[in-house]
Amino acid sequence: MHIRATSHVTGPGRAGAITAALALAMALAAAGNGEESGGAKAVGGAKNVVFLVGDGMGFNQIDAAALYQHGAAFSQVTVDPGAAGIERRPAEATQAYQHFPVAAAVTTYARGGGYDPRATWDTFGTVTEGATDSAAAATALATGQRTTNGSLGVDADGEPLTNLTERAAELGKATGVVTSVPFSHATPAGFVAHQRDRDDYHTIARQMIRDSEVDVVMGAGDPTRDDDGRERPRPEFTYIAEDDYRSLTDGDTRFELVRTRQEFQELATADDTPDQVFGLAPAGSTLQFERGGADRTEDGDPVPGARPYTAEPNPDVPTLAEMTGAALNVLGNASDEGIFLMVEGGAIDWAGHANELNRQIEEQIAFDEAVSTVVDWVERESDWGETLVVVTADHETGYLTGPGSDPRWTPLGGGKGELPEAAWNSTDHTNSLVPLYAKGPGATRLAHAATGEDPVRGAYLENTRIAGTVFDLWHAG
Repeated sequence: MHIRATSHVTGPGRAGAITAALALAMALAAAGNGEESGGAKAVGGAKNVVFLVGDGMGFNQIDAAALYQHGAAFSQVTVDPGAAGIERRPAEATQAYQHFPVAAAVTTYARGGGYDPRATWDTFGTVTEGATDSAAAATALATGQRTTNGSLGVDADGEPLTNLTERAAELGKATGVVTSVPFSHATPAGFVAHQRDRDDYHTIARQMIRDSEVDVVMGAGDPTRDDDGRERPRPEFTYIAEDDYRSLTDGDTRFELVRTRQEFQELATADDTPDQVFGLAPAGSTLQFERGGADRTEDGDPVPGARPYTAEPNPDVPTLAEMTGAALNVLGNASDEGIFLMVEGGAIDWAGHANELNRQIEEQIAFDEAVSTVVDWVERESDWGETLVVVTADHETGYLTGPGSDPRWTPLGGGKGELPEAAWNSTDHTNSLVPLYAKGPGATRLAHAATGEDPVRGAYLENTRIAGTVFDLWHAG
């Protein structure tokens, strides 16, 4: 049974309905997950935690991909200014996480900011102001504390904050981060490093390789490859310093280096795996987003109306799902105490900045496939009584809506195999609420934390409460 932590009720009875929905969600989701409210299993049962973060992924990013893949959508609404009228399209779940027993919305703002539901729906452009960056958002998700934009794993004074990866390692769990963008970019770095400048990639990479206890790091950022996976005439050491790169390739670090797609694929099913793996995908900046192709002009601008996969994907680069499977297998073999893994669909954000709908859909599909890989792993190698899976975003990027929005919010449209009817309203991050889906021990606590009320998105929680909930589970356990 799937009881949602959100509510589609409108009008005077909405607040009471949300409260009742949350109570019912917590009770029945606990029963469905094998959790005992306040009991030992609910506290000690979070042996494994897998965090999946769609960078830039709002409700409409998910639905744009679902419309293209399946001709169906889950969260489409028409909203009049001030939320005076709300018309909800029929919801059809197409993704594994949309069947999770707990669903809510999440705030994303950085330190000093806030979220105002009334202002958001009173004036269309409100959410384009005061948005977080990925560094501050990743820090909130990883540490449970807000910081200033540009900062990673430190508070506003530059003092280090304990993150979930570090706490998991203290408990003897194997830990890892996986991303579809450079491994030293903001979101994976926010779960490992402590640095006031998110753009100091060399220091961040060095911390991840030499100073942290993380067991698995996987992502793009290969200095010897361009964005099409071709060998560069001369390496470009943007995301890792040359000496650290040489240490990896010479075997002078604690990691075993994995580089080819075949190696990633084999690692996902191997019975005997290294305890610590550094997976450097053969791509300069992203697994696929920055590749060339017929859907871009000679200047690199998107070709209007181009469909997903107009540009043939690079066959030599592992998918995010393949990397996720490899990381899960390594971590699962490395410790009997459990695992913590963060997986980022990082280029959803890059597509939002570029307003490239076809490639945003590609990146969303890649992220959704990674979530399915995690669900399959839980049901094959673990169970929902000991593994918590959380799917969320650090922020929304691009302010993606239906066509003709402003001042009215309109829904996306379109059918299977078609480029959705949609409009970008920004090239930057927004302060919009983003989705959260959760299943496993601790999921009902996240439902309980959703005490805010948005007239359109329903119950919402602060993004800091996600890490706080896991810290509480592990502290009590």
